[in-house]
Amino acid sequence: MATTQQHPYARYVAIGDSQTEGLGDGDEEHGYRGWADRLAEILAAGHPDFTYANLAVRGRRTARIKAEQLGPALALKPDLVTVMAGMNDLVRPGFDVARVAADVEEMFTELTAAGARVATVTFPDIGRVSPLARRALPRVLDLNARIRAAADRHGVVVLDTFPHRITTDPRLWSNDRMHASPLGHARIAAGMADALGVAGQESWMSPLPPLAPVSVLGAVTAEARWFAGFMGPWMWRRVRGRSSGDGREAKRPALEAVIAAGHERA
Repeated sequence: MATTQQHPYARYVAIGDSQTEGLGDGDEEHGYRGWADRLAEILAAGHPDFTYANLAVRGRRTARIKAEQLGPALALKPDLVTVMAGMNDLVRPGFDVARVAADVEEMFTELTAAGARVATVTFPDIGRVSPLARRALPRVLDLNARIRAAADRHGVVVLDTFPHRITTDPRLWSNDRMHASPLGHARIAAGMADALGVAGQESWMSPLPPLAPVSVLGAVTAEARWFAGFMGPWMWRRVRGRSSGDGREAKRPALEAVIAAGHERA
């Protein structure tokens, strides 16, 4: 691992949903890595006593993240917490942006009051990732504005992904277009480290080489395959009132040492 600038963080806890759990960066058989694990690996190189817990569970909406993860996070007495929440609310009918933003701010309030440094993210223009999500742009803009305002009130670090076009490059997204790809998770981790002031991570915004052009037929075919393979099953779960996180628990509920990429001390 490359040398990382020393930093003050020794106890890092991540809370959130599937992105923080790491979906899109690994698999069910071998486990998921994800941007929070990758960030922990970066930070572990800059502190000899660094430990990390990940309480995120896929499918969780903001209110449930607050109800289920905030208390355990506080109990771990972290000096750094990342909060990524809101996307599972944003993509559903009846989205209440004021309620979601209030839940996020309540987490900011309690975590910062406990002495933790808190970091969060804004959401990219998801309509550039999936054309079917273009109508969600006003929701994204509204939620992002409220997240930024709440973060400003509480001194929370913000990784502002929306202004950067690279965040909607399809190569940073997995085939389901709902979760980051391994490259996307690596960029988020580097971006978060950069936002926290860890030197050497500025390249997270660097553009990728141009993509080869796609024919109209190819684009239509890709959309049909995506809808059948991913969007259709997602909608069917919603109709049945099911969640991908049903029966799931946090993958890393206790603070543990991180010694190398993807590996833990025994």
